[in-house]
Amino acid sequence: MLTIGLTGGIGSGKSQVANFFASWGAAVVDTDVIAHELTAPGGLAIEPIRDTFGAEALAADGSMDRDWMRACVFADPAARHRLEAIIHPLIWNVTKAQTLKAQGCYLVVVVPLLVESGRWSDRVDRICVVDCDEATQIARVQKRSGLAVATIERIMAAQAQRQQRLAVADDVVLNDGQTTLPVLEERARAVHQRWCALTA
Repeated sequence: MLTIGLTGGIGSGKSQVANFFASWGAAVVDTDVIAHELTAPGGLAIEPIRDTFGAEALAADGSMDRDWMRACVFADPAARHRLEAIIHPLIWNVTKAQTLKAQGCYLVVVVPLLVESGRWSDRVDRICVVDCDEATQIARVQKRSGLAVATIERIMAAQAQRQQRLAVADDVVLNDGQTTLPVLEERARAVHQRWCALTA
């Protein structure tokens, strides 16, 4: 099955584009969704996180306290590496299991840190970037999550830069501040049709 790595910076609209592909018959495996499941109450990452960071890393409901962890890992690169050492192998195992079972006209694996991780380029047939200018990313994330601009900028600084993503892209879906939902759907459909032609 043709395998697409779908990526883009925070607030770029990856999930919306992935939803379009799914509605047109693609199999979609989203590593962000998997990460949330692993760090939800009772998730596979919860006990290792408690063992490594202590009970203060968990929210009252037993999930990972995202605000606490975000503050921790941005202040301390070593803490970020410890968290990644817990989460990344679990994400990889679940992703691998889901991709083996996936059925569709092609497979889309949504990986926010695809470019940064360096482990995906030989595991996908094509890389598709949902592209967006930085000002629009900040505005969208602020509206969605209420994070401070400085926090959003720190998250963006830890991700690949826009030009780095575009440099490795086989396909690009532009979703800047001027893009309406119907225009985004039209752009995504053009890419979908290209991939369907490749699988024919």
